[in-house]
Amino acid sequence: MVDRIFTERGFLPEPDPARFFPPESALAVLDEIGRDLPSLLEDSSCRSYLQELRIPEWPEDQPRQETLPELRLYYLRVGFLASGYINQVSQPKVDVLPRNLAVPLCKACALLRRPPILSYDGYALYNWKRFDRNRPITLGNIDTLQNFVHLYDEHWFILIHVEIEALAASILAAIDRAARGVGERDSEAVNSALRDIASAVWKQIAALRRIPEKMDPALYYRTFRPYIRFFENVVYEGVVHAPLNFRGETGAQSSIMPTLVAFMKMEQMRMRTHLNHFAMKAKLYQSALKSAFQQLQILKANCSPA
Repeated sequence: MVDRIFTERGFLPEPDPARFFPPESALAVLDEIGRDLPSLLEDSSCRSYLQELRIPEWPEDQPRQETLPELRLYYLRVGFLASGYINQVSQPKVDVLPRNLAVPLCKACALLRRPPILSYDGYALYNWKRFDRNRPITLGNIDTLQNFVHLYDEHWFILIHVEIEALAASILAAIDRAARGVGERDSEAVNSALRDIASAVWKQIAALRRIPEKMDPALYYRTFRPYIRFFENVVYEGVVHAPLNFRGETGAQSSIMPTLVAFMKMEQMRMRTHLNHFAMKAKLYQSALKSAFQQLQILKANCSPA
């Protein structure tokens, strides 16, 4: 069965992400640097400045549940610095991540068992706070912890994804109910759960459609989208000599759709039918239209005057 945390939070962390490091901590300097980053990236000397930074090392060699929120915040702060350095807008391309950024980033990512680049988890899943912790994780009650640019457009882009992830909790809870229904041979419970999944997905679509409200697509492509691009043939100085390639942040890294695909057994259907995903989608769509037409015919017959 689905873990309680997932049915209540989706793939968002529990508890809420750490907002800052304790003021007395050596890591607190990362909060100040993170706050300054959007302004630093506006200047052509930003890379020189970042090369001279002394990034405090994450103090533990093993991940611990007690300090996991702070480790994620550390990864977020250093990940933004690294992506800002490599992908700085309006500056020449570089292919070496300096040691002072590469080493701490790689250590944090190794502890989190993830690739050493800012990805969807750091850019969205761990990058939010609630104004009122007693209210839901929803637009109007959340803001970002870190950004590349000063424009609110980037805040809004990230926060839309956070709301979509929060809505996924309903999907996971419904999947759990559906699994129970299947085990108990309760078709009504399964159908009810499927309806709840569909309702949650439509709410996610409605949230996604709100992006244009406070985000200009032209600004997106020109100002902050470049920062979340991939690393291509980048040498991580002090870590590995060979150039590496990693895909940057994208909403496609969310676990929501893979979960739905697995739940609906789409991969199993693809292998059984030998159809690719596009052909299978068309086949399912045609089947749904045929079923809907048949239901309309039955409804029409029942409503016809005697």
